[in-house]
Amino acid sequence: MRNTAITKEVQSGFTADSVLQDLLNGNQRYVSNNLTASNVTDLVQQTTGGQFPKAVILSCIDSRVPVEMVFDQTIGDVFVARVAGNFENVDILGSMEYSCAVAGSKLVFVMGHESCGAVKAACDGVELGNITEMLANITPAAKAASEEVDGEANSSNKAFVDKTIENNVKMTIERIRERSKILQEMEDNGEIKIVGGVYSLSTGKVTML
Repeated sequence: MRNTAITKEVQSGFTADSVLQDLLNGNQRYVSNNLTASNVTDLVQQTTGGQFPKAVILSCIDSRVPVEMVFDQTIGDVFVARVAGNFENVDILGSMEYSCAVAGSKLVFVMGHESCGAVKAACDGVELGNITEMLANITPAAKAASEEVDGEANSSNKAFVDKTIENNVKMTIERIRERSKILQEMEDNGEIKIVGGVYSLSTGKVTML
């Protein structure tokens, strides 16, 4: 039973590697249907006056990817940013900078997922309202995948979609480093790590890239 929230002292003892391992261990528990029970009342009360999360996770909005559950985390453990297609923008970059530079998180984790609808739409060149501009963030990953994978460059080609999902995570990580001097310097100084992985809808497992 988890009934103690992360304190500043506990957070300061974490490293990027220890946090990543904790998340991956949590994912193993999730896959095994062995999630840790939490005393929600205690955790709510303990975190009312402040929070000291260990990581910030950028995920898709997909309802089949319950981020905290996927890593067996609870109240006060992780920041979560979500946008269809799990790409960065200025608001998410600012949120990540706050998470790490202000609130002390040790890890930035970009998580794509299998059969991502936003990625499939980008693969197909969908144009619809604000969705068009949103998908433009994913298009470079699809263009790169079209040069790496045989077959049709659309969502009917699973290999093409899978490669686009991977490329999108990798390119997002690259752009985070390029567009956030704060996060890049923190990573260069060994204060944080910026990593990525892909969640399998069919198994629940997160595979690191």
